[in-house]
Amino acid sequence: MARLHRIDVPGVAQHVIVRGVDRHPCFFADGDYETYLAVLRASAARCDCAVHAFVLMTNHAHLLLSGNVTGAVSATMHRVGLRYVGHVNRRYGRTGTLFDGRFRSSLVQTERYLLTCMRYIELNPVRACMVAHPGDYRWSSFRSNAGFAPFGWLVPHDDYLRLGRATPERIEAYRALFRTALDPEDLTAIRLHANKSCALGDARFQALIAAMVSRRAHVTPAGRPRRIVGKET
Repeated sequence: MARLHRIDVPGVAQHVIVRGVDRHPCFFADGDYETYLAVLRASAARCDCAVHAFVLMTNHAHLLLSGNVTGAVSATMHRVGLRYVGHVNRRYGRTGTLFDGRFRSSLVQTERYLLTCMRYIELNPVRACMVAHPGDYRWSSFRSNAGFAPFGWLVPHDDYLRLGRATPERIEAYRALFRTALDPEDLTAIRLHANKSCALGDARFQALIAAMVSRRAHVTPAGRPRRIVGKET
């Protein structure tokens, strides 16, 4: 079956996942994480793309991006891939690719879904048992979004801004979101929709996106549709 083309709607956030080839590491030292973030910052600015959240793990990365024009997210990731892989190859005397094919992504509906996706991204190091609290991990956006060490280049999403009228109120509300665990069903849905390049949201949102991009936006069951014997269509 042919792979569905990636969904891209300007102004709608995308959860982006990039992985190392065969799940091998793509970050080897602190300088690599720093370089990736510098390249991401510059590429997003050049391609008219906003970065809302991120986490860089040893062998993969999760990003929450919004493109202001069609193709902005893809252009950003293309530039990041070229420049970061070039950095790694020069630094470690290697050749060839570093990431496992094209990035995976899903559009994310606002309100509950978007903030849940931000929590999913920034809680990755906790789920991996690398740290006990997301604030203890250096290579994620949590410390900025939670007000501990702001990154001036991150762009707050409208859903984040609606958490409070003033910055202290928003920060406290955001921190409060991390005092409860993610629902296992939310974990499964976020992973599934990103892997299938579908839209994460309710049925109405998925139908709207499908109409806009002229392709299916919801996840379908695995396997061929069951044949109903004796029924004419």
